[in-house]
Amino acid sequence: MTDLSFGVSVSTSAALGTDPVADAQRAEALGFDFVSAPDHPSGADPTYETWTMLSWIAASTTRIGITTKVLGVPFRPPALTAKMAETLDRLSNGRLILGLGGGYSDEEIHALGLAARAPAQKVAGLEDAIQILRGLWSQQSFSYVGNLSQVNDAEMEPKPQRHIPIWLGTFGRRALNLTGRLADGWIPSLGFAPPDVVPAMRDRVLTAAQQAGREPEEITCAYNMEIRIDARSKHPPSVVAGSPEAITERLLSFISLGFTAMNFTPVGPGENEQVERLAQEVLPMVRSASS
Repeated sequence: MTDLSFGVSVSTSAALGTDPVADAQRAEALGFDFVSAPDHPSGADPTYETWTMLSWIAASTTRIGITTKVLGVPFRPPALTAKMAETLDRLSNGRLILGLGGGYSDEEIHALGLAARAPAQKVAGLEDAIQILRGLWSQQSFSYVGNLSQVNDAEMEPKPQRHIPIWLGTFGRRALNLTGRLADGWIPSLGFAPPDVVPAMRDRVLTAAQQAGREPEEITCAYNMEIRIDARSKHPPSVVAGSPEAITERLLSFISLGFTAMNFTPVGPGENEQVERLAQEVLPMVRSASS
């Protein structure tokens, strides 16, 4: 049987009536494997800060994984992220999946007073972050001088109790190569990586892994997508939509592309009902058909 895992996004909205903790508790009760949240600290709409919100969710649940989808590397010094991640993983009894990205929104980076990064610099920043994270998590005293970040004889205790998985949301050639060389998982979004281009992108990740002396099976391929159980309305190609049976067929086609994890963001009205229908009507059929 294929070892599959399914996650659902929890909105960071802080608007009146929202309750991310209740949403995560519902996802846990429905049997989802992880919850995730995006990272956009700047904006006019009221939102929670992602890391703080996920910490509150971790404290209010017992089993479900906690995933950053994805944490913008430019927003926090990598050494600080290393400390934050170790703490959250320890206090949650090993439930963190640390998703990282190079920083998608240049406007957001500029608004926060941070230095702009060209695409190549964003990839370099990702590599710096991973090297610093892994070094601080494994070595008693760690020094590293990268393209954008460095640490000098840094000591950080305690060390993680387990290997904290790092997933990268990457799309370009350099970033995909980096994913294969250093990351534990690849989590592209369907809107940026539609199924017709996924095979070439995934092949680049896995080839880079092999060239780095790694086993390709070490890398989890997770597909991030918007989804809507609704056979009547029209939706853009970036949304997986239709009847439960039609959606099941789409998800099975993604598994055939090599994805063993999927993260869902329900769109449209009735998000709670959508999450329940996914858990009760769609995912049992997917698991049964893939067994």
